[in-house]
Amino acid sequence: MIPVNQPLFSGREKEYLDQCIDQGWVSSDGPFVTRFEEEFSAYLGLKYGVAVCNGTAALEVAVAAAGIGPGDEVIMPTFTIISCALAVVRMGARPVLVDSEPETWNMDVSQVESRITGRTKAIMPVHIYGHPVDMDPVMALAEKHNLTVIEDAAEVHGALYKGKKAGSFGQVSCFSFYANKIVTSGEGGMVVTSDGAIAARARGYRNLCFKPERRFYHTELGHNFRMTNLQAAVAVAQLERIDNHIQIKRRNAAAYGQGLADIDVIKLPAEKEWARNVYWMYGIELKDEAGMDNDDLAARLQERGVGTRPFFLGMHEQPVFHRMGLFQGERYPVAERLARKGLYLPSGLALTQGQIEAVCRALHDIFARQ
Repeated sequence: MIPVNQPLFSGREKEYLDQCIDQGWVSSDGPFVTRFEEEFSAYLGLKYGVAVCNGTAALEVAVAAAGIGPGDEVIMPTFTIISCALAVVRMGARPVLVDSEPETWNMDVSQVESRITGRTKAIMPVHIYGHPVDMDPVMALAEKHNLTVIEDAAEVHGALYKGKKAGSFGQVSCFSFYANKIVTSGEGGMVVTSDGAIAARARGYRNLCFKPERRFYHTELGHNFRMTNLQAAVAVAQLERIDNHIQIKRRNAAAYGQGLADIDVIKLPAEKEWARNVYWMYGIELKDEAGMDNDDLAARLQERGVGTRPFFLGMHEQPVFHRMGLFQGERYPVAERLARKGLYLPSGLALTQGQIEAVCRALHDIFARQ
């Protein structure tokens, strides 16, 4: 079986982990946590990094630190992971959805302004599968309506929008370092900002809202969302190799593009002229002429030893939110199509060229038999 993801540890990960163990720094107080925060925020050109235990926690910390609360609204794409909406709901606020645009699968920015109300406090652009959102109009709308921009950049480590790194536009940004990410610590996340007040609130929220001057005295409620020194050690070693990892992702995407270009019934991922796509996952979308949906294709690839994952199911189709009275009767046709026609192929950093060729052969075989 060719797995959807297999991480690559080709740097100093073991050396740094040995340092943690030899020195006894294994908890969240270790020096690698601070080092990772400083080096990752510097990589983005921002001032502050707040490391947390995972990307979902990063979103909740960011939303809390941005001052989102009961009755507020946050505009986001329906086509995303549930963590985005979850972070907003946890604060007692309401996610307000927009559809995707069909070329890059990112949020349709042209729909955002019509969703702004007097309760809107923030826009949450989610950069999907390695391709950045069109950020200039997002930032213009935020300035016009005095809104906070909370970027979910979990899938775009090193991606560029008009030469500037995705995740460096909003007042606060969130990253994930899950095992399938371009920089991984197994689990892990980070909130990144140049706003000192947001950074301070984020540090407090991730650490049970302890008071620096009186540790076990609390005036607010937070969570234990801390990253361990062991995780940070791996992440530091990964960050040292990020440019190499991006080269691998782009090289693999080029190989897929060449190998699949002649299959007319699938749509390959886009790269707009203003973007550098890092192809976190190599997604394909089935055209109607394919005569199948993504579940059918996944089953046929599974039979041929190829692992896949389906695209996101939109927030407006999630039963848990329907039970909460959210998104009743809402329809987002592009996102609905993507959920039924999209999947991503094996995309891990340890993927070999031979495996890519095997995946391409499997797809050619499937569609030749149609």
